[in-house]
Amino acid sequence: MISPSILSADFTNIKKDFDAMNSAKSHFVHVDIMDGNYVPNISFGPSIVSQLKKLTDIPFDVHLMIENPENYIEDFVKAGADIITIHPDSTKHLNRTINLIKSYGVDVGLAINPAESLDVLDYTIEDLNLILIMSVNPGFGGQSFIKSSLRKIEETKKIINEKNPRCKIEVDGGIKLSNAKEVLDAGADILVAGSAIFGQDSPEDEINKFKELMNI
Repeated sequence: MISPSILSADFTNIKKDFDAMNSAKSHFVHVDIMDGNYVPNISFGPSIVSQLKKLTDIPFDVHLMIENPENYIEDFVKAGADIITIHPDSTKHLNRTINLIKSYGVDVGLAINPAESLDVLDYTIEDLNLILIMSVNPGFGGQSFIKSSLRKIEETKKIINEKNPRCKIEVDGGIKLSNAKEVLDAGADILVAGSAIFGQDSPEDEINKFKELMNI
């Protein structure tokens, strides 16, 4: 499945990029939320998400790169989030925050940064719908894929197969058509792509190329 990251979209003509995702029948819209604290960059908040939600029926895959995400879960659910992914080191009480997200009836994901261990999954995997493997350091688009992420994807797949086969693996960072197949072969279910889609002449064509690669 493909989840285009609108962080790389043209916000001066955002409807055009949403029209491309709608026409290509993208599986998700990946929405990166950054607060300038957990990561150095700043993006936007729930009010913008609620406006963007009016442009599509595609599920919103919301990635919170923010401190204390538990304070904003309700706002993002009301804005239209269908999946909410958090980072384990962004909240003091991870189990409580995971359960808070689940209490709103949306799917919950956990993001693992490039240098982070998978040990946190020992105590969270049964409660997760999604594990987001960051194949770049979070906070900026256009970075190069970190090759060691392939091994992490493979290790995550083994954990999922043993403890929660319904959980999906999403991979975010440096994903291009040239490396998508090896990421999928390592065990990924969902690919996040930003500049590889919205940095091209026809985002619709690029989404369709990813879908063809996935045989979807």
